[in-house]
Parts: sequence; structure tokens; C-alpha cells
Amino acid sequence: MAEPRSRRMSVEEASRPVLPRHAKLKFDDSRKVWVILAPERVLAPDEIAVEILQLCDGARSVAVIIDLLAAKYTAPREDIGVDVIAMLQDLADKGFLTQAREQTA
Repeated sequence: MAEPRSRRMSVEEASRPVLPRHAKLKFDDSRKVWVILAPERVLAPDEIAVEILQLCDGARSVAVIIDLLAAKYTAPREDIGVDVIAMLQDLADKGFLTQAREQTA
């Protein structure tokens, strides 16, 4: 029997990640932390993950996000890229990120 196809995205530089409709990035005033709220799940990403997630608007590619962060932190693009892709892939594997759909006219 064939394995069912995974609905999770494979993150690469051309990907345009976005939070799925069912997940929201919100600041929790009571705990003073950013959280991703999803049905029956809450994730509290660290400061760097929040910064990256705020750039995941579905319009920017992972390559653009890496370029922005490398310039901001004057860090080697290769180092930033490895970390960003690994973090985004982890979130995608957990169902907290999806690929932006192409806009149709």
C-alpha cells in the first residue's frame, strides 16, 4: 500500500512560508511572551523565531528573509540560511507553517 503524501511543506529558499489559517502569532500580555495559537496547541517561540515568523507573510521568500536577517545582523548569509531553514522546517513539520498559495486573478 502506498504511503499517504505528506501535507507538510519542504522549506527551501524559494518557499514563501506563512502561518496556516488556523494558527495566529499573538503577544500574550499576561505572560509577556509571543505565542503561536492553534487549535488545542500553543507554542512559545523564542525571540529570534518570533522575528523570523513576523517576516513570514506569504509574500517574502525564505531567500529574502535570509537576506534581510543577514544584513540586519551583519552575519554570513550561509550561517543565517542554515539556521532559518532548519527553524522553519521544524515549524512546518509541526504544522505551524504552510506554503503560501499563488494568487489567482
